[in-house]
Amino acid sequence: MRIGTISDLHIDRNSQYLNHGESFEISLSALIQEKDIDLLLIAGDVSNHYLETDAFLKKTSEQSGIPILFVPGNHDYWAKDHGIKDTAEVDAYFKKQEYSLVNRPYIINDKWAIVGTPGWYDYGYANHEMYTKEKFEKKQYSFATWNDKHYVDWGMTDQEVSQRMLEQLTSDLKKVGQRQVILMTHVATHPEFVIPLPHRVYDYANAFLGAKSYEQLYKQFPCITYSIMGHVHLRKILQEKDRTYLTACLGNFRHWKNKEIHTQLSKSLLTFDLT
Repeated sequence: MRIGTISDLHIDRNSQYLNHGESFEISLSALIQEKDIDLLLIAGDVSNHYLETDAFLKKTSEQSGIPILFVPGNHDYWAKDHGIKDTAEVDAYFKKQEYSLVNRPYIINDKWAIVGTPGWYDYGYANHEMYTKEKFEKKQYSFATWNDKHYVDWGMTDQEVSQRMLEQLTSDLKKVGQRQVILMTHVATHPEFVIPLPHRVYDYANAFLGAKSYEQLYKQFPCITYSIMGHVHLRKILQEKDRTYLTACLGNFRHWKNKEIHTQLSKSLLTFDLT
């Protein structure tokens, strides 16, 4: 079975580089067929509007003819372009969809399962000698603001959200028994997938890139064979003994040398075969 994975498509931001008559659904579906993928995993940040994200996932699954599994990213929760201010309402919508992995581990066979959650940042990867928790909670660095401050409202602290999602993930991992696991989160859960410190900006900004507390899962559940992450706009594979960590982010067009969508999708989309 061939698994494909990609994240951070940002189809609304990147759409200006689509060719005439082209769409993300068409381009990604073509690549799925070209690479002979049986199941696609998307690790969040499809768009800034939950209904646009939902429509994309359903259309791409229909056009490609394969199942798609998904965990939302912080952008998928944004209330920038719609009237839902309570992030829990958007979260509840995603959880009802067939593509959602949250509270719904996907059993492939007797040997393999897929478990996922969006995850939420817990400030753990930032420089705590330079900044306090209260400063991270303000989400303000010099004149720049982390936009989740404006567009996401969980009604609790970031660390509380992160802990709840960690508890959900732990519960789901226990449900799959002794199977080997493909773990998928939106946020980074490994120190090699955030920016090395010290760094003038990321001493602060790393607070919002990952959840350091999730690292405990790798010791608690040695059955995690693949760990898929998004959010960081990196394309990276790290092998540690029998476990593979990876990010397959399309990211923001500003970081592309070649602005052709199909080329960038092809570079981003990673595959691996289950045996």
